[in-house]
Amino acid sequence: MNHGAAIEWAERMVESLRGRAVETETLRQLPDTTITEALEADVFKMLVPQSLGGHGLDLRTVAQVTRILAHGCMSSAWTISFLTLHNWFIARGPRGLQEAVFAERPFALIPCPLAPTGHADPIEGGYVLNGRWQWATGVQHGDWVMVNSLIEREGAVPEGRFCLVPIDEVEIVDTWHTSGMRGTGSNDVVVTDVFVPEVHTVAMADLRGDNPPGALLTDDPFVGFPFTPVLTLVAAAPALGGAEAAVDHYRDYIKGRVLPYSPGDRQVEQPASQIRLAEALATVRAARLMWEDAIDRVTTSSQSGEILGPVDRGRLRLASAYVVRQALHAVDIIVEGAGASVHFMDSPIGRIHRDLVTLKGHVVYDWDRAAQLAGKIEAGIEPALTDML
Repeated sequence: MNHGAAIEWAERMVESLRGRAVETETLRQLPDTTITEALEADVFKMLVPQSLGGHGLDLRTVAQVTRILAHGCMSSAWTISFLTLHNWFIARGPRGLQEAVFAERPFALIPCPLAPTGHADPIEGGYVLNGRWQWATGVQHGDWVMVNSLIEREGAVPEGRFCLVPIDEVEIVDTWHTSGMRGTGSNDVVVTDVFVPEVHTVAMADLRGDNPPGALLTDDPFVGFPFTPVLTLVAAAPALGGAEAAVDHYRDYIKGRVLPYSPGDRQVEQPASQIRLAEALATVRAARLMWEDAIDRVTTSSQSGEILGPVDRGRLRLASAYVVRQALHAVDIIVEGAGASVHFMDSPIGRIHRDLVTLKGHVVYDWDRAAQLAGKIEAGIEPALTDML
């Protein structure tokens, strides 16, 4: 698979995902058919280096594939992209972690909650892991679960460490009863007294740092791309793709709608509806240009060996949050003038709106936090260690 083939696959998937969107929402996870089609296309090894048996593609490909898939179903795009991206996490890790995951095939399906809400106690050869983690996207399809834990040693600062656990040693707690992004199946996971070998772990500082262990094991430049900018720009893609799809749906919707309590007036002929369509289109287009500019900045700087400083990283974080904010704004414009029927559960515009409202609640798209972070860096104030850059 190359970039062009990946894009073509995503475009072919749009109608299939759109046709299963109601089923996906109802199931609160991706239908098996969707996972099977992605497996058959070898999508999940898209970002695994060729030296490890993958396709060796990069940020531009996974971001655009995700945006396109969201034209069919935002939940499906989000889940497929993260199950793909988490293989990149493994490729950034040390050789032992790579060998554990890629022993049988050059990818795995790995939900990976990022918040360190568990703890790992060091013992000989590894750790005893306990905890509960939220937001395990795609866990119903997982081979493993990768969770972030805190390790406390006497006299030392607590260390964050990602631990890889086989799915049959994890309890899945059915908590994902949401109004939007229902198909992601992002349930909680619980691990109780599970031994995790040292080789099945990677330090948080290594995984998220600018010199991950895996970058020393391959000549694939994407393995060393900056962690947080990649994560936030890919995760913004479902919002952007969903908003683009909503504009398309609205264009078709107003062409066929007769205004209620009128002598047969067609909505498409109303100046207000024409203005709403144009404003939503302009808003989404501007968001896409900012998103693609940020992707280009990350890609070109990383390929040249440049290490992005706090100012650039703050602007990239701001760009990701702004794209999601504008995507929701565009769909708000549409929904406000589309009438009550878009709020039926089978309305694609209503589904996209529900999904965007939910997605925007993700911590990295909290506008106040993203803007405050970027603003303080622009003003010359040093970011804190806990700031996600």
